[in-house]
Amino acid sequence: MSGAHVFIDRSQFPENVRRDLVDSLRARAVNHKFHYDSYKQTAKWLALHEAYSPARTDESCLRIYDEAFHAALGAVQYNGVHVVGLGCGGGQKEARLLHLLRERSRQIVYTPSDVSLPLVLTAREAALAFLNETQCRPIVCDLGTSESLTAAIEMSDAENARVITLFGIVPNFEPTPLLSRITRLLRADDWLLISANLAPGNDYATGVQAVLPQYDNALTRDWLMTLPLDLGFERDDGELTFATETDARQLRRITAHFELKQSREVRAFGERICFQAGERIRLFFSYRHTTETIRAVMREHSLEVCGEWLNNSAEEGIFLCRQAR
Repeated sequence: MSGAHVFIDRSQFPENVRRDLVDSLRARAVNHKFHYDSYKQTAKWLALHEAYSPARTDESCLRIYDEAFHAALGAVQYNGVHVVGLGCGGGQKEARLLHLLRERSRQIVYTPSDVSLPLVLTAREAALAFLNETQCRPIVCDLGTSESLTAAIEMSDAENARVITLFGIVPNFEPTPLLSRITRLLRADDWLLISANLAPGNDYATGVQAVLPQYDNALTRDWLMTLPLDLGFERDDGELTFATETDARQLRRITAHFELKQSREVRAFGERICFQAGERIRLFFSYRHTTETIRAVMREHSLEVCGEWLNNSAEEGIFLCRQAR
């Protein structure tokens, strides 16, 4: 009988998903996980990723991932390796890492983990080209709220050395809550591979402004508007706008807001939520870092950057990290 065994963490049980959606709508700041919830949204995001992600379109970006993978595998001193993909998305990058592991005849366990069941299943399918079903142990969880992710990962495999990947996640989380969770999860001999979207050039503000047009395109607009439209908003209720902003720590990010031109009442899991003309709903943000800001936030959480690789445009960076000694 064909099927897939997937561990569903309590953070993604219906009552918690309901609470998170209602809370984010009341706060006028949508939790990013709700852009990946349905198969429709997942398909749109995968199409967007295929069209615009440097990891799919830039040869120099593919090169730096390979270089980072080789460095990580060279640092692991054990024959068995447990790859943990946090926020794995479609799992294409992790699949490349699994391919390299198989070429080195390493024993492999793989845990693709994401908030989206459709994405976890997509990542699982990508991985099965390089390992068998018993070696792949998927987890659906909310990285931002799960209280049992560490235990779930240990349940998947507690014996092997671990390479933990965090690709495409750093831009869409507030740095301190995210990295606090990651450091609690890390063991002393774990290696952590992180990707970050970077601001090119020598001037931080100018670099972020320069990449702003990359976000304002038809595929991104269609993907981001799926949730509001599914909730009951109409397209002419407002306008989707993109801008740059600076947070309290002087880190810069690109934001997308739905700016309402007229009032609208929507229902989410039976909850009535009213929006007034003139209000703004933040649908999305994406931090743009520099190599210096990445190293600074890592130091704050006792993480040592042991290697870094940048693509030719300096808009994508991979960082190999571990607990500071």
